[in-house]
Amino acid sequence: MREHESTVVIIGGGPAGLTAAYELCKAGRHSVVLERDASLGGLARTVNYKGFRFDIGGHRFFTKSRAVEETWREVLSGGEFLRRKRLSRIYYNKRFFHYPLRASSMLSSLGWWDAAAVLASYLRARLRPRRPEETFEQWVTNRFGRRLYEIFFKTYTEKVWGIPCDEITADWAAQRIKGLSLAVVLKDVLLRRHRANGAKGGGGDRDAIVRTLVDEFDYPRLGPGQMWERMAELCEATGLGRVRTGASVERVRWRGGRVESVEVADAGGRRETIEGEEFISSMPARELVAKLEPAAPPEVAEAAARLRYRDFLTVVLVVDRPDVFPDNWIYIHDPAVKLGRVQNFKNWSADMVPDASKSCLGLEYFCFEGDGLWQTADAELIELGKRELGRLGLVRAEEVEDGTVFRMPKAYPVYDSEHKGALAVLRRFFDSFENLQLVGRNGLHRYNNQDHSMMTAMLAARNVLGESHDLWAVNADPEYHEECAPADAAAARATQRHVPERVSARAVENEA
Repeated sequence: MREHESTVVIIGGGPAGLTAAYELCKAGRHSVVLERDASLGGLARTVNYKGFRFDIGGHRFFTKSRAVEETWREVLSGGEFLRRKRLSRIYYNKRFFHYPLRASSMLSSLGWWDAAAVLASYLRARLRPRRPEETFEQWVTNRFGRRLYEIFFKTYTEKVWGIPCDEITADWAAQRIKGLSLAVVLKDVLLRRHRANGAKGGGGDRDAIVRTLVDEFDYPRLGPGQMWERMAELCEATGLGRVRTGASVERVRWRGGRVESVEVADAGGRRETIEGEEFISSMPARELVAKLEPAAPPEVAEAAARLRYRDFLTVVLVVDRPDVFPDNWIYIHDPAVKLGRVQNFKNWSADMVPDASKSCLGLEYFCFEGDGLWQTADAELIELGKRELGRLGLVRAEEVEDGTVFRMPKAYPVYDSEHKGALAVLRRFFDSFENLQLVGRNGLHRYNNQDHSMMTAMLAARNVLGESHDLWAVNADPEYHEECAPADAAAARATQRHVPERVSARAVENEA
């Protein structure tokens, strides 16, 4: 079937795919979003279990992009978009450390002797940095010292990725924690004290903050899925956008550098062909290559096969206690347990929990799809979670009254020694297409935050409308990095082409 003569077919209903549809609807273009799962939001969805809502991970809403910020506030307004204070800590050696790191927390938990050892290790690293700087281990050690790397980075990072830190490339650290070092952390502590004592910062404070150090963020009242579900409603309300769930793209048919159609299967196995003028994909790049018809050239297929993904499961426990701990989340740097991080969803928003006398915790375990942990029965995973919480002293097993498990494949694109070369081959291949753009975390195989994923989608929509933007530059050039000086950001904005006039969410709703 052909949706409309100028339809844009969007593969994936996560933040990137829905944002692309939203931008196109505001510009008067027809689009159809095809989401394989029954719910929207991708990794940023919110799952409802007996009224208890939980994230797949925790999704802070913080950005340095004015366009992304405006979009969030167009879609959710008033009491639906909450400002939250952040509290997160690291659990290490039976002690808690505030994260972002605080000098007082480090001293009280490490003690003066260990703190002195951390400082000495940092000074050695600055005097004799490890070169060449090719791995995550080298990158972090050069900026924090060996001692702090072993305490606050090594164990948790290896839990997340399932490979040693000396096999993870420095690209990942440079992208995710760019601009962060022990010196920056200490400077941030001093600046916060200065502001707390009455000094006023300039207008560029938000631009100068490293994302990792952010201590406030926004959050939808009913979880991040509320944002994406509402965005889908607004798209459909215009009459220009269609959002289909349970629609799995099985084939992507192309010829002569153009995608012509996709073959879609619904939950019942029925298949149909959807044609379009332009195509935007947030599907994992490896899957997209595998679904091309005719098949991609052998060197492209071989490169795609080298891309790896880290998968993720959440053990959700309902606890018969109104308050468990004050944190939004806690990083578990204890090699004796498999648990990587624990979320306290009630502390993100009280409305995530239907009964004020209960708490809802999300225990995050990192794995590879099909491995032993992934295939463990739900009941065993729930018991594992109860045991590990008890071992950490956070919750007694008898306080847990219910639980469930949610698995999320391809949560994190892996930055191993193979990924850069493989991506270069894929980029050359996909850049040769006239009407196909890759967006989002998995589309670009880049560990983007949701605002970066949204920005790739916004720029893809503008490309459809006749502009020319390099989507691979998002979260790689000064405009989108974790740290961005105000002057650089202003210069980058000045070089961008005119952005089509925005239509408010209320106006879109009134047009329906």
